[in-house]
Amino acid sequence: MDYAAILNQLADELGFGKLDETRKNELIAKMGEALLKRILLETFDRLGEKGTQEYDELIDRNGSQEEITTFLKGRIPDYEDMIVKAVADFKEQMKQEFI
Repeated sequence: MDYAAILNQLADELGFGKLDETRKNELIAKMGEALLKRILLETFDRLGEKGTQEYDELIDRNGSQEEITTFLKGRIPDYEDMIVKAVADFKEQMKQEFI
């Protein structure tokens, strides 16, 4: 999933194109942080304590992105759907708050 493209599209939908480039980039970065936090919180919630510990161990040993994705998809059967829903919910919330 291309988060940068999603965030840029959302920024356009919210009318950020009217802002100067610096301010637009700041807002996109903040939205990106908020979206990733949501996804991580949902991921950790679904992994549970043991799964979160296994995830942390994988990160600590510098697991590749492929290993991490495989791990998450193996522990959370609907992982991709979860991300799609989190993105959709985030976009809807941002639209309600900004439009």
